[in-house]
Amino acid sequence: MSNRAVLEVIALDEEDAVAAQTGGADRLELVTDMAADGLTPSTATFTAIRRAVDIPLRVMLRLADGFAAGDVDALVGRAEELRAAGATEFVLGFLTADGEPDLVAVERLIAVLDGCDWTFHRAIDRAADRDGLRKRLADLPGLDTYLTAGAATGVDDGLPTLRAEAARAGEPGYEPQILVGGGLRLDHLPTLRAAGLAAFHIGGAARPGGWTAPVSEEAVRVWREAVDA
Repeated sequence: MSNRAVLEVIALDEEDAVAAQTGGADRLELVTDMAADGLTPSTATFTAIRRAVDIPLRVMLRLADGFAAGDVDALVGRAEELRAAGATEFVLGFLTADGEPDLVAVERLIAVLDGCDWTFHRAIDRAADRDGLRKRLADLPGLDTYLTAGAATGVDDGLPTLRAEAARAGEPGYEPQILVGGGLRLDHLPTLRAAGLAAFHIGGAARPGGWTAPVSEEAVRVWREAVDA
């Protein structure tokens, strides 16, 4: 991948994946069931998308809405299936009831991932202590990205946090790339780019027709041009 800003797009199926890649996406996040904010897709869906496009795919590991790990044995089983099918990048992240990182669940999963790159998703925006979470996860193998809006309510409210965290890049716990997503709009980009942020994640913004409609190649292209501006 080049040094240009990263544009990641949510894809539910092959049609989405092809449109996103053609529009200029650098990477896809693969999920199913956006009514539950994105769950683990089937292995068959992963395989079909992998055959359809040649950009990196990050596969969600999450079996129920919310940020509790739930059935960790089932999650481990799905991760093993996806690894066997050729998946090499993942998205995961779980909190305990008191908002602390669920290290038991996370560590069991990354043992199966065996060094694969992975994103800690927006569970960070619900954490009791963002800085503490980052420092507790700092030494976990493969963690190279945090998907975050800076606030549970979205980028509008999270801009100050995103700027502050971007300014700490390279400090312990702040080495992973910040991937901005969650209520992200085009008008946020100048502020985010000025802060040094260079990775962006879109879902609904790539689907002008809503989640029942496919990814729009043209919508992705508009975002590609905007993040490159």
